[in-house]
Amino acid sequence: MKYTIMIRQPDFLTEQWFERFLEHAKKKKPNPFLEHVRFEHVEEGLCCQMMHIGSFDDEPKSFARMEAFCAENGYSRASKIHREIYLTDPRKTKPEKLKTVLRFLAKK
Repeated sequence: MKYTIMIRQPDFLTEQWFERFLEHAKKKKPNPFLEHVRFEHVEEGLCCQMMHIGSFDDEPKSFARMEAFCAENGYSRASKIHREIYLTDPRKTKPEKLKTVLRFLAKK
């Protein structure tokens, strides 16, 4: 698998409610991808993150800035795995105005 699509859920959503909503969605509009949907709690630990504004093609520059920031402050990137949190819709937003939170695990 190359990536995982994640959607943050409100704190009050329990796994029991998630299962109930998932079953309702499967009945209302069947989709084979719903079989892969799961409810998880994620705690990432020590991270470096920044708001990237602009085209997805320019993200490597932002990752380089993040890695430099870590190095200047006694940290390093723990792995090449990272998260991208999309705050704007690329179908409705000009590339230069896209907003994406970039995050990766860091270590001392």
